[in-house]
This record gives sequence, C-alpha cells and structure tokens, in this order.
Amino acid sequence: MVPKSLLLVCLIAIGVSSVLADVSHIAPPQQQLEDPVTDVCLSCICEASSGCDASLRCSGDVCGMFAITWAYWADAGKPVQQGDSPDSQNAYANCANEPYCAARTVQGYMRKFGQDCNGDGRIDCFDHAIVHKLGGYNCKNTVPIVYQSKIDECIQRKANEYSAARQ
Repeated sequence: MVPKSLLLVCLIAIGVSSVLADVSHIAPPQQQLEDPVTDVCLSCICEASSGCDASLRCSGDVCGMFAITWAYWADAGKPVQQGDSPDSQNAYANCANEPYCAARTVQGYMRKFGQDCNGDGRIDCFDHAIVHKLGGYNCKNTVPIVYQSKIDECIQRKANEYSAARQ
C-alpha cells in the first residue's frame, strides 16, 4: 500500500508538470479581448464540472453542465436567452441549463473576476478554471484534487491535439 503522503507528492508533481501546457493562445487575439476564456478552456471547465453533460438540469444549488449557482449567474451580469428577462423567475435556470447561455455566463464571470490565482504572472485557463470552481474571492485557496486533475488532463490533451494539428 502506498503511503498517503507519497501519493500526494506524486499528484502534486503531476499537477506541476501539466501546468506547462497552456491553451490560452488557441484563440484569435480579438476573441481574447471580448471573451477572456477560450473555447478550448471553456470545454475543459465544462468537462471538469460535469463531464460536459448537456442533459443536466438543476440539482441542489447548481444548474447545467457548468454547475452554475444563482450567485455566479448574478455576478456574471444575469445573461439570459433571447426573449427572456433577467427578472423572470426562470431566467437563471433557463440560462444555466442551456449550453451557449451558460458559456456566456462563464465569460461574464471571468470578465468580472478573472485574475492570476496561481501566481505565475499571467491569467490563463488554469486561473479561469480555479475562479470557476472556487469563486472570484477564493481562488487562492486549495483546489479540489479531482477537479484540478480533470482540468490538467484536459488542457494537456487539448494542447497536444493543437500541436499535432499544426505539424
């Protein structure tokens, strides 16, 4: 049996090595200004949040494939689907349960709270994923290992796919 301390050191080492893969460059410069989170990063946040299961609805305090709370949605500016009003009783659930509106919610939240959570001097997908999971005021806290591992694996896979496609 492997001691827990050794397992933790191995997981940290895996996390540190995967930090070298950054996908923030996989977006046109104009998109980076308007939407701080790239489509590639959004897909990784979605995968880590729910396995990107578009059939998910509201369960407890979270809704949709990005696992969005009402407070997160409100902080993001209360985006809505066409024809809906932010003041409508179902606006939050309607948006959070619809993939494109939910992605706009994540973009709005990152425009407000995007920051360098890991102290590497830049704001990239790793930071967006941390802010998404821990919130705009808690991103310096410890990220759950399972979530961080899913983010790291997805970013590494996407970076590898991008590199392979360019060759």
